[in-house]
Amino acid sequence: MEVILLQDVKKQGKKDEVINVSDGYANNFLIAKGLAVPYNEKNKNQLEGSIKRRQEAEEQLIADMTALKKKIETVKLKFTVKKSNDGRMFGSISTKQISEELKKKGFDIDKKIISCDHQIESLGNHIVDIELHKKVIAKLNITVE
Repeated sequence: MEVILLQDVKKQGKKDEVINVSDGYANNFLIAKGLAVPYNEKNKNQLEGSIKRRQEAEEQLIADMTALKKKIETVKLKFTVKKSNDGRMFGSISTKQISEELKKKGFDIDKKIISCDHQIESLGNHIVDIELHKKVIAKLNITVE
């Protein structure tokens, strides 16, 4: 019997896959527990419709994140820190501080999506990546004085 999985099922398949299983397993376990529905024309059309809606929502999200990326890349953050007599700064700039500065500029960016390939422990210009989406990564310029 062919069924459409509504959720990931261990050792059977992922959500929205069409799999072929025995009639008893399909009726007594998968369908009874709400993990799958029988594969027929009505359910096939519903599956195609839901996949299409999810793709459209994903495309819209990517478009929104791309617009946000363009706005973020125009912003330049400036941090003024204490430094020693020989020009080295005390401490470093954290992702939390970057997130707080972005909130002051009107961007609600979580510190968990901000990443930097090195610690910001020196004066000068630095570039930080902000992963807005798997496919959209913004580059933020930071100046430390």
